[in-house]
Amino acid sequence: MIVDCAIYKDGHRIEGPEDFSDALEEARAAGGFVWIGLHEPSEREFALVTEEFGLHPLAVEDALKAHQRPKLETYDDSLFMVLKPVVYEAASDTVSAGEVMVFVGSCFVVTVRHGSGAPLSAVRQRLESDPEMLAKGPTAALYAISDTVVDHYLEVATELQTDLEELEAEVFRPEGGGSRNTASRIYTFKRQVLEFRRATGPLAPPLNRLAGAGQFGAGMPYVDDSARPFFRDVGDHLTRVNDSVESLDRLVSDILSAHLAQMSVRQNDDMRKISAWAAMAAVPTMIAGIYGMNFEYMPELHWVWSYPAVIAVMAVLEVLLYRTFKRRGWL
Repeated sequence: MIVDCAIYKDGHRIEGPEDFSDALEEARAAGGFVWIGLHEPSEREFALVTEEFGLHPLAVEDALKAHQRPKLETYDDSLFMVLKPVVYEAASDTVSAGEVMVFVGSCFVVTVRHGSGAPLSAVRQRLESDPEMLAKGPTAALYAISDTVVDHYLEVATELQTDLEELEAEVFRPEGGGSRNTASRIYTFKRQVLEFRRATGPLAPPLNRLAGAGQFGAGMPYVDDSARPFFRDVGDHLTRVNDSVESLDRLVSDILSAHLAQMSVRQNDDMRKISAWAAMAAVPTMIAGIYGMNFEYMPELHWVWSYPAVIAVMAVLEVLLYRTFKRRGWL
């Protein structure tokens, strides 16, 4: 259940007790904070952490059930934030989202991670290598996690942009329209963009509050005022991501419309060709049908040259129809 448990004081990691239940008391005594990382804990396992740190039951329920939107909630004894890290799987060109829940108190940080993507060990190591930032206390952990998640959004946005360019090249290649699976690929890509937007879009208001923007941002508990510029920087990066997502969504919709338009034009061309050949086949069929009615009195029925004359008329009409349709682009 517990991935890592450490006590930090003055920007440095210090040795703590093996039992996390004693870590909080030791962190308070040392004037530092404790950071406990958990991965997909069960309800029974998380109950021990809840009891020790006095976490709010509503936040605990969200952390256990997962499938939450990015949000920021303030309680009397803690700050609760939900982030959705996104992983781009290059093999299948798909986007999958995990979840990271962060509980921040005056002297503790508890992180709960769901999903296999975005492990927090690298975040912890990076933060431990920056004592100046780590000295800001629990706020530093919240900033480092948010910054890592949003920076990875930028990487995923770049990968999606590359995939979109490939789709665009397929749709607008010289032969036009792409293959039969192109529409399916475009729709699948749009679903990936939607999944990405669900992770990035709702995160903007929480970051604005952490940065001190708006009426709800002032006096945010458990957030060091000196760290607010850092959260503003994360918010700026998120704005870039959201702009990219919006652009991707518009472009993929335009590409889908262009693909459908090209398919419609191609079908119209095929129908014109079919109609032209049908018209060319109808003329000799009509003439042959008239002379096949076997009436006794028909013009030129006993003329020696009637048969070759009718064949010649058919041939001339076919040539005229072919040239007419060819000139108009139907063939």
